[in-house]
Amino acid sequence: MKSPDHILINGYKHIPFHSEPCSETELIKKSASFHKWLDQRRSVRNFSDASIPKEVIENLIKSASTAPSGAHKQPWTFCAVSNPMLKAQIRKEAEIEEKESYENRMSERWKKDLEPLATDMNKPFLEVAPWLIIAFKKVYEFGDNNEKHNNYYVNESIGIACGMLISAIHDAGLVTLTHTPSPMNFLAKTLNRPSNERAFLLLPVGHPKLPTYVPDLKRKGLDDMTVFYE
Repeated sequence: MKSPDHILINGYKHIPFHSEPCSETELIKKSASFHKWLDQRRSVRNFSDASIPKEVIENLIKSASTAPSGAHKQPWTFCAVSNPMLKAQIRKEAEIEEKESYENRMSERWKKDLEPLATDMNKPFLEVAPWLIIAFKKVYEFGDNNEKHNNYYVNESIGIACGMLISAIHDAGLVTLTHTPSPMNFLAKTLNRPSNERAFLLLPVGHPKLPTYVPDLKRKGLDDMTVFYE
């Protein structure tokens, strides 16, 4: 008998979930292939100024929005910036915070740990990259009478969405860098965001400048980050 095209649970419509079954051999092959592909992803700080179509950015953000979220509240706003004047303002404000961090906030150990990454307080990529995507978390929503309704698992939800966004950027053949100037309050002001939004992560998006070199870093092995209970 054919399954119904939907059922009601607690009065809400539920539709069939479709998944293509795979053999164990196929599962192993697909999971290994995905890891090999994702292991090629690197954080890049040197960007080309070559343009990226707006439609690409739209598709990347739509991919990020498929992430699970607490009670499906989707507590995020993605601000995509290509305007040169706005990018210049964001760089100016970010470097003010970065300078303060490097000179007064960060411990010597922290700065020592950053040496292999060859990063400093100067952030030219904020102007060079053709697009900046700033992820804002929505701590609460406004109701019909402007009352506040808290969202659930906001940090977890937007963190997952940003991880999927980074993967989507890699899948498109582009590069990015997770940038978190601290504090990031200036971003809400610069982009005129409402009071219920907080800047969570800034991602420059574009092609790498060639040639580009990245640190020869090694990722933790499976035994260093996994405990199996069988």
